Amino acid sequence: MTILEQVYASGGDVLLNTLELSSAAWSEPILLCDGFEDQHCITEDGRPVVFMASGIAVALPDRGTSGGQTLTFAIDNVTGEAQQRIDAALEAEERIILTYRCYLASDKSAPAEAPYRMTVLDGEINGATVQVEAGYYDLINSAWPRDLYTTEFAPGLKYL
Repeated sequence: MTILEQVYASGGDVLLNTLELSSAAWSEPILLCDGFEDQHCITEDGRPVVFMASGIAVALPDRGTSGGQTLTFAIDNVTGEAQQRIDAALEAEERIILTYRCYLASDKSAPAEAPYRMTVLDGEINGATVQVEAGYYDLINSAWPRDLYTTEFAPGLKYL
């Protein structure tokens, strides 16, 4: 049984959806949560963080066996901070990591489930909303073996 199923069965707890956007182009990550109040939580690695209240919408995919899954997030961008930081990361050609964590309102000492860590693949800004598409590691379309056999790695190749 998943955490979501347990919460729905109990009927007494509320899920808090949180997003963390980080990149080497920024000194501090963007920490957002769904709702009207900032949330003081502890991450899975013991870091105390404050998630800023924001309007976010999360569309998680169904559990499946496909190798690559794309998730869509809508972030309220009233202050324009998300757009400025995403633009800065794109200009610096730096990777943007999106971490989705789900907490229970009754227990913010750790995420209720293991966090989802994804790479931002695409983004679109429509007025006061930023839509971000993020994806998991695509295992099916990965090369195997992972090591590239070059003459530096395997010097005997130059004799073939």
